[in-house]
Amino acid sequence: MNNFCNNIIFFIPVQVIVIALLLLSSSSEPIKGHHDDINSLVPYFKTWHVHTINGLSNGKILLVHCKSKDNDLGIHNLTLSVTGRTLFWCYMTYDNFHATLNVFWDNPIFFNKCNNGDCIWIAKDDGIYFRNFATKVDELRQTWGQGPL
Repeated sequence: MNNFCNNIIFFIPVQVIVIALLLLSSSSEPIKGHHDDINSLVPYFKTWHVHTINGLSNGKILLVHCKSKDNDLGIHNLTLSVTGRTLFWCYMTYDNFHATLNVFWDNPIFFNKCNNGDCIWIAKDDGIYFRNFATKVDELRQTWGQGPL
């Protein structure tokens, strides 16, 4: 795997729900599950970094284009940081191979697989992998399609 200098990072803007925190913290009496409610909101109050790493062999160049419904992060020849609750997806291609996949979405299970706000995607010769920090395994999430899109 190449080093982290050869990656794209994009920041997703975090959308903060101040009213929810005020309501949760304003009660003078303890609320059953109060602590759990606050913990479930924690992912929305941090900046998330989505790293796309070029792990292709033989110095192949990886082109990455990431966007959401509202933001187009542009095309990068890899060499992306994200804050928020928006779905982001990326199109990746090298040589005559391509793949499109979601790289960030609002889901607690997904958040738990990232490492303290860092979500890592690795393009390898056989497909795109997601680094699951909870299990310490790179999970194959998308194989490459062949030919023009």
